[in-house]
Amino acid sequence: MLDYAHLSALAAVIRTGSFDRAAQQLNVTPSAISQRIKLLEERLGTVLVVRGQPCTATEVGQRLCQHVEQVALLESSLRGSLPGLQAGSQPVTLRIAVNADSLATWFIPAMAQTEGYLFDLVLDDEDHSAEWLRRGEVVAAVTGHGTLIQGCDCHPLGAMRYVATASPGYYARWFSDGFDEPAAARAPCLIFNQKDRLQAEWLRQVFGLSLQPPLHWLPSSQAFVDAGLAGIGWGMNPEPLVIDHLRAGRLVALKPDQPLEIPLFLQQSRIASPVLGEVTRAVVHTARTILAPV
Repeated sequence: MLDYAHLSALAAVIRTGSFDRAAQQLNVTPSAISQRIKLLEERLGTVLVVRGQPCTATEVGQRLCQHVEQVALLESSLRGSLPGLQAGSQPVTLRIAVNADSLATWFIPAMAQTEGYLFDLVLDDEDHSAEWLRRGEVVAAVTGHGTLIQGCDCHPLGAMRYVATASPGYYARWFSDGFDEPAAARAPCLIFNQKDRLQAEWLRQVFGLSLQPPLHWLPSSQAFVDAGLAGIGWGMNPEPLVIDHLRAGRLVALKPDQPLEIPLFLQQSRIASPVLGEVTRAVVHTARTILAPV
């Protein structure tokens, strides 16, 4: 039988990144945290924490942290049906995978509609966020995959509408004869990271073939907008982020009649569903208010 005081110490170290902060969170001394981790590692015969700045979990340590989080969720669910069960001293922490553009447009307003939760958000591309859920590292994921993941519930959210935008000055410089294939192949383009396929997908949608334009790498949703306004390059931006700039003429759409729509879904662990009820309702409602209907 695992000692949950020791497991809680491990989870606190990994969550906060240090023994000192974990001690403050659990109201014990750093030496007590160190002793609990040492005893747990000796009991299991393996290293659980990579000591550093910050401290990180080994593979086994991460699995134990996931176990602690799942137990906390199950206990929170039981409290809803067993009023006599003593309430926990800490709010439930929900680890959720979400893509950067959702976080920049609608996910924070959804969070604001909930109460009594702590959020631990993992950022990943919508084509990859579901992998966190499959590995059991999160309890829910905003994802572009609508195929039901085993052991999960799936809620359609709507489609994020992307518009290819650039500054008027950039457009005049690179597309003076119009936005055609040769110009699109030469003009500098913005890309989020190696997982970002939006620009390439949109170019194939428009021209029917793959193009390889010069790339600026900018791993930030707001930086995409700022770089476009500064005339650095063109990129696919979520319509909610750029609609005011388009109306004011600070940005122009390269092909106004050809947006790119990416359907999004909330997939969540069925085990965690009783605890996630309020969060699920807030996420679905907010997303369907802001995203395009599918």
